[in-house]
Amino acid sequence: MIYRFTLISDEVDDFVREIQIDPEATFYDFHEAIVKSVGYTNDQMTSFFICDDDWEKEKEITLEEMDDNPEMDSWVMKDTTISELIEDEKQKLLYVFDYMTERCFFIELSEIITGKEMKGAKCTKKEGDAPKQTIDFEEMAANSGSLDLDENFYGDQDFDLEEFDQEGFDMGGGEGSAAPFEEEKF
Repeated sequence: MIYRFTLISDEVDDFVREIQIDPEATFYDFHEAIVKSVGYTNDQMTSFFICDDDWEKEKEITLEEMDDNPEMDSWVMKDTTISELIEDEKQKLLYVFDYMTERCFFIELSEIITGKEMKGAKCTKKEGDAPKQTIDFEEMAANSGSLDLDENFYGDQDFDLEEFDQEGFDMGGGEGSAAPFEEEKF
């Protein structure tokens, strides 16, 4: 069996990569195939996220062990086979390649090829240039324009700074406001 994944980017319209991989390969093998297919260096912190149909993150597979809490499930790329967490066509994943700015590739398991075998992974389709591996916050703000710090920054055109105390908390006084907090004495 062979899994064929399709990768796209929301930053570059004509960017597409297809990677075929053995389902018994690890997420680290998948990570290396992605990095090689886009020409990135292998020195950045990266993660895969298993997502639901709406691209909401569900499970994280990290490059390095991040969580030492034995109560929590944690997955590390070198220790986790792809088939352990992915078994259905159309399964969605994110591959975060720039942790500081949360930039990622959108990945979908586009086909499960039965009756064929392969070892490791290979890039079978390469279109368009990959986005730059890392960008700084200023460059991201300039490109996206999403850091709009005008008078509507708080989402309300009627925002009045006078309604808040020095630390930004609502001072109350309006309808439904609670009585002032009184510390209990023991």
